[in-house]
Amino acid sequence: MSKPTKFIELKELFQTLHGPNGCLWDKQQTHKTLLKYLREEVDEFIFAVKQNDLANMQEELGDILLQVMFHAQIASKTGRFDVEDVIDGLVKKLKRRHPHVFGKVKVSSARQIVRNWDQIKKLEKKQLAKKV
Repeated sequence: MSKPTKFIELKELFQTLHGPNGCLWDKQQTHKTLLKYLREEVDEFIFAVKQNDLANMQEELGDILLQVMFHAQIASKTGRFDVEDVIDGLVKKLKRRHPHVFGKVKVSSARQIVRNWDQIKKLEKKQLAKKV
């Protein structure tokens, strides 16, 4: 049997933590109770970047990923979405917002890329608002 990828191992770890024999504290958390931890981890990452502290940047990115996994696990318990849905949405968004790489749009500068990104993002927000 092949060794699971680190991502699969992480997913399974969260399923165990939230499973019948998992961690009581983890299972009691909600999106709202975790907000302070998400903010704290992002702030710590920003500080590490400003200090050019690569070791802490790596650690803090792991802590931010922990928060992403935690929120996705909570949502999966109610059937809303899971981490695979989060990743799928991100992949689709990146492809949409990089038409100069994945489409036929021609660009000549990074400024143009940012302008296109912002236009695409505004269009997506408008379309999302229409669905609500």
